[in-house]
Amino acid sequence: MISDLLNTNEFNPYYTTYINNTAHEDIIKGLKSNLVSVPKFYSNIPDSKHNYAYADDKWTVKEILIHIIDTERIFAYRALRIARKDKTPLSGFEQDDYVLESNTSQRTLTSLIEEFKAVRMATIALYKSLNLDTFLELGVASGSNISVRALGYIITGHENHHNQIITERYL
Repeated sequence: MISDLLNTNEFNPYYTTYINNTAHEDIIKGLKSNLVSVPKFYSNIPDSKHNYAYADDKWTVKEILIHIIDTERIFAYRALRIARKDKTPLSGFEQDDYVLESNTSQRTLTSLIEEFKAVRMATIALYKSLNLDTFLELGVASGSNISVRALGYIITGHENHHNQIITERYL
């Protein structure tokens, strides 16, 4: 449960905002719910906003979506490594560099939504394959403890966080 997670050393406090933005107590239900809600959210954004950024140094709507996709891939990979008891510390990643190299200006929002769905299905399959004890496995990523469980909640909370920002500042 999320409330249990908040009283542990399973994640860096930086991720509290994302964990608090998770609407579901069950990780797999949350992942499945967002498999429907995130594509619906992005599909309803007007075409005129797809390449829009509210300031010069901010990402466009399409860049936010690719950031969500890339982050999920990385966090699911971290979850896999930790679930398999790989004790090698995992490095961080520079999110701005990933967005810069993502080529979103040449892609349609529809293609990004399809990519999101494919990545999400893989993440759901990963989490469904794990037993509940594995959810509590700890590893080190970006210099801090992180659990498989925390990573699952962070994935959904992260996208919910960005969807709130889009709603408030882009639409």
